[in-house]
Amino acid sequence: MGKQQMNFWQQISQPIIGLSPMDGVSDHPFRHIQKKYGHPMVVYTEFASVEGICRGAVPLLKDFLYDETQRPIIGQIYGTTPKFFRQTAVLLCELGFDGIDINMGCPAKNVAHSGAGAALIKTPDLAQEIIRQTKAGVEDWLQGMEVIDLPDITGEIVAAVQAKHDALPTAYQERRIVVPVSVKTRVGYDQPVIENWIPRLLELEPACIAIHGRTLRQQYSGLTDWERIGQTAELAKESTTLILGNGDVDSLKTAHERITEYDLAGVLIGRASMGNPYVFCPAKTNDPSPFAIAVEHAQLFETTYQSHEWYSFLPMRKHLGWYVRSVPHASDIRVELFQANSSQEVQAVLERHQLL
Repeated sequence: MGKQQMNFWQQISQPIIGLSPMDGVSDHPFRHIQKKYGHPMVVYTEFASVEGICRGAVPLLKDFLYDETQRPIIGQIYGTTPKFFRQTAVLLCELGFDGIDINMGCPAKNVAHSGAGAALIKTPDLAQEIIRQTKAGVEDWLQGMEVIDLPDITGEIVAAVQAKHDALPTAYQERRIVVPVSVKTRVGYDQPVIENWIPRLLELEPACIAIHGRTLRQQYSGLTDWERIGQTAELAKESTTLILGNGDVDSLKTAHERITEYDLAGVLIGRASMGNPYVFCPAKTNDPSPFAIAVEHAQLFETTYQSHEWYSFLPMRKHLGWYVRSVPHASDIRVELFQANSSQEVQAVLERHQLL
């Protein structure tokens, strides 16, 4: 495939209804389930630290697990070191990702206090250099650079990435196209700064900006400021950058209303998808119940991670709670599910409560 081929953002139909990246939630099993039953048009991985990747943190590669059903799939990264973004971009291209997203919106203290995530809103020069270097990494890869050529990537990570590259379908092993770089951010840090912040991003021509309508200070409290999201779309109108809104989209109906009202290319749905892949696409008559999907999700979690030395069923339990939140006596069922240590135990709990 030639490198002049259009990237997926240029080909995808609009309006775009995608799955928002969520730290600690949107891992490979979650994304697989969401794509299988909800069919979001685009999905992102959880974010991984470029500093961690370039300092040999092999376990971070689990954040980049995906399967072919999830395409178009975007690898999301965060950090503050431009040269590490450049190298990690090559790594993500080698792993076959359809896009690379830079997180400039995470409000978590351990991320923002390091100057990464939403803290980059306060350092727009650094934010621009990060975008510039990420794009340069894609260009390095287009010119033939491979993960083995990267100075700060350890041999163990090189071997793992090469193995995953060799397991890709042949078309993706041979593909050399411009992998698009996008940004996920917020309307501001302490207060909205759309008028200053968004033009700085647009100068670097990201393929897409997904914007959450809260500031870092708000975290996830208060209401999403859709007027500011609409202003972002207005600021980007003369550019080729797509604008996706994010925040409090609780249904497909709400998604389409926001897209129309604020003239957006699309929206990302986050928390409303937890335990509910049908938020993207209403269930059909013969589709499995959320409870059957919960068991399948638990089984996939086991098969994905059980061979890892750090394996624990614990991270799966929160998902189980989301699947049953709308049923009577949900709190009692959650107590039992939160004690489960296997998919078999999950199935037994749900059968005992006549949900299967």
